[in-house]
Amino acid sequence: MKSYGGKRAVDDLSFTVARGETFALLGPNGAGKTTTVEILEGFRAPDAGTVRVLGLDPRRDSERLRPRIGVMLQETGLYRGITPREALHLFASYYAAPVEPDALLRLVGLEDAARTRYRRLSGGQRQRLALGLALVGRPEVLFLDEPTAGMDPQARSATWELVRGLQAAGVTVVLTTHYLEEAERLADRVAIIDHGRLVALGTPAALTRGDATRVQLRAPASLDVRALQALPSAQGAESPAPGLYVLQTRDAGSLLVELTTWLRAEGVVPNELRVGAESLEDVYLRLTSNGGS
Repeated sequence: MKSYGGKRAVDDLSFTVARGETFALLGPNGAGKTTTVEILEGFRAPDAGTVRVLGLDPRRDSERLRPRIGVMLQETGLYRGITPREALHLFASYYAAPVEPDALLRLVGLEDAARTRYRRLSGGQRQRLALGLALVGRPEVLFLDEPTAGMDPQARSATWELVRGLQAAGVTVVLTTHYLEEAERLADRVAIIDHGRLVALGTPAALTRGDATRVQLRAPASLDVRALQALPSAQGAESPAPGLYVLQTRDAGSLLVELTTWLRAEGVVPNELRVGAESLEDVYLRLTSNGGS
C-alpha cells in the first residue's frame, strides 16, 4: 500500500512474478503502475505490506539487490553532452562482469549513433540507450518502463525481439506499457490495475476469454440489448457506444444465423458485422476507468 497526501496510489495490490517470466503491468495514467514498479526497484518505500525481489527487501537489502537488477527509466538523467558509447562504458564500470559496451551498442541498434551527443539523439534513440544501460550489468530481473515509447515501428519490432531473447535466456522481465499489442505479444501474464487495485490477472489468452468469440455489430437503429442477450447462442451482449453492439459466444456460426435472422425480422440492415476473439485492448477498456464505466 502507498498513499500520497491522503490519496491511495497502491491499494492492497498483491501478485507474484515467477523467475524467467515476462510480466506486464497495465493500467490508465495514475493507476499506480509507476509507483508499484518504483517500490519493487527500491526507489520508494511502501506504507504497508511486504515486498520481495529475488528474495530480498528492495529497500533494506538494496546494496545486495541493485547489482542483480536492471532498470530502464523514461528519463535517464544523463549529462546531455555524453555519447551512448561513453554512457555505456561509464555504467559498465559499476559492475564486476558487465556486458561489453560495443556489443550493447550493436544489440540496441545504436552503432551509427555511438558518438552522437545525448542532446542530439532522437526520442527513440534515447529509449534504446536507456535499454542498453539497463542491460549492461547482466540483470536477473529487468524492469522496463514504457520501453518502446517514441520508437518507430522498426525499432519497436527490434526491441520486441531483444526482449524475446532475454526471455529465452531466463531473464525475468517486469514491463509497463501503454501498447496493448506489446503486452499481448510479449507477456506470459498480465496484471491490469486501476485506482491502485488489481482488477485482472492472468495470461493474455485467459484474459481474452480463451475460446470465446466476440461479435461486433454496428447498426443505424437503436437495438434492444435484452433481445440480443436472449439469442440462444449469445453469452452476453452490451452496447458500449451508441450504434455499437458487442456479443459474446462460443458458437459463432450459430450466433451469426440467429443474429441475422433477428435483424431481418426487425427490418435492420447492419452497417458493419465483425467476428473475432476479444482482444486484450477490449478487456482493458472494459475493466478500467478508460472504458468510461
